[in-house]
Amino acid sequence: MSKCSCSCDKQRPASNSPLWKSVSVAGLGLLLWWAVYLNLAPFSQWLTYRIFRLPPGEHFSLAVEFFFFDTPKVLMLLVLIVFGLGIVHTFFSPQRTRQMLAGKSQLTANILAAGLGVVTPFCSCSAVPLFIGFVTSGVPLGVTFSFLISAPLVNEVALVLLFGLFGWKVALLYLATGLLLAIVSGWALGRFKLEKYVEEWVYQTELGREQEDETIDWNQRIQAGYDSVGEIVGKVWLYIILGIGIGAWIHGYVPEGLLAGIMGKAAWWSVPLAVLLGIPMYSNAAGIIPVVQALLSKGAALGTVLAFMMSVIGLSLPEIIILRKVLKPRLIGVFIGIVGFGILLVGYLFNLLPLEQIIKP
Repeated sequence: MSKCSCSCDKQRPASNSPLWKSVSVAGLGLLLWWAVYLNLAPFSQWLTYRIFRLPPGEHFSLAVEFFFFDTPKVLMLLVLIVFGLGIVHTFFSPQRTRQMLAGKSQLTANILAAGLGVVTPFCSCSAVPLFIGFVTSGVPLGVTFSFLISAPLVNEVALVLLFGLFGWKVALLYLATGLLLAIVSGWALGRFKLEKYVEEWVYQTELGREQEDETIDWNQRIQAGYDSVGEIVGKVWLYIILGIGIGAWIHGYVPEGLLAGIMGKAAWWSVPLAVLLGIPMYSNAAGIIPVVQALLSKGAALGTVLAFMMSVIGLSLPEIIILRKVLKPRLIGVFIGIVGFGILLVGYLFNLLPLEQIIKP
């Protein structure tokens, strides 16, 4: 998953570097980022048609131009948001997150947990200890599920890339529906009283108290941003390039209207089919969104494509395998059923919306 960074839990040595120096370097880097980002389109065209001398209008030329434009664009968006969230993550630790969730009414806690899932560190490698920590700290099971659903599904990478590629309307709608899905699914799972389907060893686990590091200064927070970029981008860049490569092939070679017939609004079965296709796949938001962009450009329906993306991110087979360590099969089945049903509703809802008025030109 794209939020796979646990660097926030590591102890960082105090920095002797002046704060103004760290801020200046970060500011200059942001200005350079902006200058490069604004010139990606002419750069991709220059590289495709001037350097490689590919003939305009050919399938291969369109695929290559798409690849040269989207690869730096997605990577640059990813670097920017991961750096910013690396700083934000220094304000949230697993212990502090659990303290914020404990003792709240169920619905309030579901809403808070879903919101925390967007901004707090969560990844497959930390799924099990976080789950154990929530349960053993007295956080209700349904509240924990709201966090587990929103953290991978409505993560910051997905939102920023959706904003950069499709505009604020799509990003906002995805945020709203993803949070609603996490809140309602967690609330429903909590109402079913399924604690007996959690593996017994989870409740027998006693976690030691975690030491909060209250002395982190801003130099360390900025360094945490750099560390997050190195760790996360270092893990997902290959998935990004593979996803963009698939998207480039779709953009250049898949005929207009073919995907509209398979993944269009008219085919009622396209949304459940997209969900079923997405579950066995393993990717992350950064890798799958370029594919989403290419599918939409070829006539696929917005709701169908987003349902596919949600199932890849929120119901992926690797995540289910990880959760099996702490959940019994029946509870995993209920979890898949409720979240899958919610994704179907999101897909059909988005298919009812006028695509041309939502996606930016």
